[in-house]
Amino acid sequence: MNIGPVHDNSLSCAQDLEFRPQLFELKHLKSLSFFNCFQSENRFSATIPAGNWEKLAGSLESLEFRSNPGLIGYIPSDFGVLENLQSLVLLENGVTGEIPSSIGNLIKLKKLVLAGNYLHGRIPDVFDGMNELLIFDLSSNSLSGSLPSTLGSLTSALKLDVSHNHLEGNLLNEFANLKNLTLMDLRNNKFSGGLSLSLQEMQSLEELVVSNNPLGGDIRVLKWENLKNLAILELSNMGLTGEIPESVLELKRLRFLGLSDNNLTGNLSPKLETLPCLNALYLSGNNITGEINFSKEFLEKMGRRFGAWNNPNLCFQVGVISTNHVPYGVKPCQREVNLLESNSKTELINGDMNETFHFIASTGFSSCATKAFLWTLMEEILMMGLFLILI
Repeated sequence: MNIGPVHDNSLSCAQDLEFRPQLFELKHLKSLSFFNCFQSENRFSATIPAGNWEKLAGSLESLEFRSNPGLIGYIPSDFGVLENLQSLVLLENGVTGEIPSSIGNLIKLKKLVLAGNYLHGRIPDVFDGMNELLIFDLSSNSLSGSLPSTLGSLTSALKLDVSHNHLEGNLLNEFANLKNLTLMDLRNNKFSGGLSLSLQEMQSLEELVVSNNPLGGDIRVLKWENLKNLAILELSNMGLTGEIPESVLELKRLRFLGLSDNNLTGNLSPKLETLPCLNALYLSGNNITGEINFSKEFLEKMGRRFGAWNNPNLCFQVGVISTNHVPYGVKPCQREVNLLESNSKTELINGDMNETFHFIASTGFSSCATKAFLWTLMEEILMMGLFLILI
């Protein structure tokens, strides 16, 4: 039963839609979804019924509430009785409160999506039995506290997203158990304690996004070459230190590399352009030094997707990079102007002196007789002047 404008055969939402007891008399109901039905938080708002869900426990496999801002209240703990449920989706509603620990009873779940609500409190540590779960998404809420260790039991998971919350603490060592995970999104939280070595064990990862966390630590702590399937690596604004590791060059599938707003140092390796799939590289707001030695073809391909501004000691060589491909916010390399001017003057003086010595030598005088010759010449000039005065 689909209620709302999802499919052509979906039922229309009533203006005064409400949950009635007759809903729970549908003993063979396998799928129930509400899309864009509860529109207003003030008028015609509704709460999810807290009881009677046990009547659907034998049949219901999918329960979804999508884009219902007028659906308020708590997630009923009675959802835990839906023993055959494979998909539980509460996406972009007005639901608040904490995640009930009874969620852990849904051991047949393949999809758990509670994103885009107003949930708060800690994530319950109840996922040790959910080894069939494929999608785990609690993003865009107000959840706090540390990650529960039982997330490491989601050994079948393909996607884990807890981004845009207030979560804190260290990254889990148990992440190493998530061998099938292809997407991990932890951005916009308060995680700390550095990059966990468990990340390098997740060899199926294709997207790793940890940006905007005060994680800190050295970026070189991980063996990045282990993550050969990575296509997106976003580690911006994390307080990372060290040089960009050479092991990143082993990520041949990498398309996006974001390292902006960290404390990275060292030179920018031109070998980065050898990554065959790379089409976005963001390094702004670091302490990277030296010259940009990327080829014209690479800079032309990247265009505005190459960002390196706010690296005070990073520069480009004038004449080597065409004006059409100068990286935004990067200054030209300053040559040693004063030293060159000083050397030019020295060369000029030395050149004149050399010409004088060459002239003297060509007249048959040795360098040792030069001073005697000059004094004799001066004496003759003085005597000639005195003779003219007397006349």
